[in-house]
Amino acid sequence: MDEKTVTVGGQRIAFLESAGSQRTVVFVHGNSCSARTWRQLMAGPFGQRFRCLALDLPGHGRSAPASDHSAYSLPGYAATLAGFAGALGADDAVIVGWSLGGHIAIEAAPGLPRVAGFLVFGTPPVASAAQMADAFLPNPAMNTGFTASVSPEEALAFASSFVAPGSALPLDEFVTDILRTDGAARTGLFASIGEGRFADELDIVATLGRPLAILQGDGEQLVNLGYLQQLAIPSLWRGAVQIVPGAGHAPHEEVPDQFAGLLEQFIADLD
Repeated sequence: MDEKTVTVGGQRIAFLESAGSQRTVVFVHGNSCSARTWRQLMAGPFGQRFRCLALDLPGHGRSAPASDHSAYSLPGYAATLAGFAGALGADDAVIVGWSLGGHIAIEAAPGLPRVAGFLVFGTPPVASAAQMADAFLPNPAMNTGFTASVSPEEALAFASSFVAPGSALPLDEFVTDILRTDGAARTGLFASIGEGRFADELDIVATLGRPLAILQGDGEQLVNLGYLQQLAIPSLWRGAVQIVPGAGHAPHEEVPDQFAGLLEQFIADLD
């Protein structure tokens, strides 16, 4: 797996690229995380088969902090994703978004008309900030995702919310990523959501016209499954939210083989 950088809109963006050569898959990580979260998937059989690209969002991972803080918003991140896909010849890729990354993928979808399909998880589409109370479960750990200064204890509590209760998955790398993220990225995102500076995601998924897979771990601690299941999404893959046993908010790390299998099935159904 190669570590590379590309300039998108004047911003240095770090990314990982796997060895595979089949259909391109672009991975977008969650709030206060990084491309590192996809390493196991990309280093394994999936990444050896498919050309996987995983970017670090501005202010996350190895990417430089944003010089223009308007980048720290859903429209800003969506512009980064679209620019990244264009720069890497991935306009027709499959986009995989985890948590915030899923919201970014949805926000970017109208500007990526050649993308073959979208797979998101930990991502309840909303039309307004007011709907977030229904879309997400009342977990106080989520507040860390919108706070500038985070203590190691707060980072650990936030990381613990990513996995199913009782999970044995080590959390050290999550904690490292959380503590390393530019605090302005979290507060900028919070401000932009509060000001309503994001697209109507419900309208986008209702009119997407391309396959959209939504996954949910059966031990999810942050997203309300009942909310997801009542949404009207005509292009929803298999007509239902796909439940992933033995996982919480991060099934790609908790049960990577199951996750890779579902993603491969989704890609196969696009052909």
